[in-house]
Amino acid sequence: MSAKSELPLLLLLLLLFSSSTAPTTAADDYVLYKDPRASIEDRVSDLLSRMTLAEKIGQMTQIDRIVAPSDVIRDFFIGSILNGGDSAPKNASPSMWADMIDGFQRAAFETRSGYRSYTGQTPCTATITSSGPPYSPTTSDSGPPDLMVRIGKATALEVKATGVPYAFAPCIAVCRDPRWGRCYESYSEDTEIVRSMSKIILGLQGSPPSDHPKGYPYINTATGVVACAKHYAGDGGTTGGINENNTVADYPTFFDVHMRPYIDAVSMGVSTVMASYSSWNGVKMHTNRYLLTRVLKHEMGFKGFIISDWEGVDRISSPPGSHYRDSVRAAINAGIDMVMVPHDYPKFIGDLTDLVNSGEVPMSRIDDAVTRVLRVKFVMGLFERPMADRSLGAVVGRREHRELAREAVRKSLVLLKNGKPGGRPLLPLDRRAGKILVAGSHADDIGYQCGGWTITWAGGQGHTTNGTTILQGIKNSVSMRTQVVHNEKPDAKFLQTNRGFSYAIVVVGEKPYVESGGDDDKLELPKESLETIETVCGSVRCLVIIVSGRPITIETHVGLMDGLVAAWLPGSEAGDGIADVIFGRYEFQGRLPRTWFRRVDQLPMNVGDERYDPLYPFGFGLEMGLQLPKRGPRIRSAPFTSSSTALSSWFQI
Repeated sequence: MSAKSELPLLLLLLLLFSSSTAPTTAADDYVLYKDPRASIEDRVSDLLSRMTLAEKIGQMTQIDRIVAPSDVIRDFFIGSILNGGDSAPKNASPSMWADMIDGFQRAAFETRSGYRSYTGQTPCTATITSSGPPYSPTTSDSGPPDLMVRIGKATALEVKATGVPYAFAPCIAVCRDPRWGRCYESYSEDTEIVRSMSKIILGLQGSPPSDHPKGYPYINTATGVVACAKHYAGDGGTTGGINENNTVADYPTFFDVHMRPYIDAVSMGVSTVMASYSSWNGVKMHTNRYLLTRVLKHEMGFKGFIISDWEGVDRISSPPGSHYRDSVRAAINAGIDMVMVPHDYPKFIGDLTDLVNSGEVPMSRIDDAVTRVLRVKFVMGLFERPMADRSLGAVVGRREHRELAREAVRKSLVLLKNGKPGGRPLLPLDRRAGKILVAGSHADDIGYQCGGWTITWAGGQGHTTNGTTILQGIKNSVSMRTQVVHNEKPDAKFLQTNRGFSYAIVVVGEKPYVESGGDDDKLELPKESLETIETVCGSVRCLVIIVSGRPITIETHVGLMDGLVAAWLPGSEAGDGIADVIFGRYEFQGRLPRTWFRRVDQLPMNVGDERYDPLYPFGFGLEMGLQLPKRGPRIRSAPFTSSSTALSSWFQI
């Protein structure tokens, strides 16, 4: 999704619509589609037969909440409402979200057929889970896929508590070039890891029974929400890692690297798929009938609906929005079922209506699209449960969910260095040390440790959500006698006048970014961060923790470090999760899910390439060699305050 369109966990809610058709008499008061005992396909067929063209096109239209007053919902039969990344109500509690969504529903009830959809965002006190997938070459039942399912389940419950039944997640792109600004939305450069991590769908939606029809949407209506596999397909393989660019590959390669995760998603009953802005061999994905209709819908058997990305139809042409009518025709005929047209919905609705009346878009294509949209809505149970479930309020911010986020941090950390050649290991750190220094731009900043797609579209700096900074986690873990000195950017004079540090922890990294704003052909730490590493590590034994959405250039400075940890974007529970491991309560388990390069001129470079000379190879990760009990000791937690929890940045949308 694009600018101002989605959040770390962008939620999309399809509002039920009470279909108030013409008044009925006693003889015909039975309406098939309203009967929950009838089959879903019969209900869909019955309702479709009653709908006008205007109502059908309304079902295919998704608009932003800021242009969705009640009269627009009623007059245009709007089928879906989206919360853009920067259009969310500020400081809204879960109950306020639910009130807002129920308001959209009530407007939908006033239409002759009101099938609505709303996309929300994480409330401002959300818990953000690590974006670094826990990866291990050998996966057991208690390994990463299981963790992803548990994260999905927790997320679904908290999403439902806000009244939102649809999450724009997961992103199952295979990032083949870290210069791509959306690389942190991808689980790995390796297709098999992405396939493994995509099991979060089973947590979000629920696990379908063994006899569930292949490709048919599945949602556990009591605990699940609609998931969205994206961005179909090849968005992680663009030339130069440029966002929304062209992926050049023959079909067998394209399929093996970028499309296999979608086979898994479809087999798990994923309800929706989002088309990518990118192109394959010069053809925009939003117009690629071969991949959207023949491969995804027919060969893979996908029975849910395909949604466009934010203004994705506009971006078919260059400049965006030019030849718009032709773009609408191409996208709908290619297989797009729901169009994210956040603002200028009258133009889209008018053009599509004209295209159908002129025969340029066949009615059969419209009926297929609406059938798919209605199918998902019936599977969701929206006709029977149109309003927010207020009984779920107690699950929001529950301790178990924050502990789950903390576990995700522990399992995603990767130890890259522990001790200089010939020297003793630095880790685990001594929690009883007399005096330690904590430095760096990312040591005490929740916004930085969460990254983009967090509360607002581009993320932010400072206390953006409730949580624990890395500095706070360190303070929570060391002994009462340990003096923790925090200086974000200590200079040489400070270190000369403040001696006696047992060790230093330097936390640096990337500042939040999203999409094209994150495209970077240098991938360097900021100058001030490098200076902090040079100053501190040149004087004190130091552990450097890198907070980033991807590998970055660090080879020239690794020699100064005694320890190095890749923390990725560890989220709001980073402080305690990182402290759990660096102080030895838990062992490092993470392995690199993507190659850590030496220089950007090596990119793209992925495991299996003929010329493969990384700083740290794919799958690399050290351990401290701890002898820990099978079940770790009970650990001290930071003071807990009730807040909204959305375990989200593992599936940045």
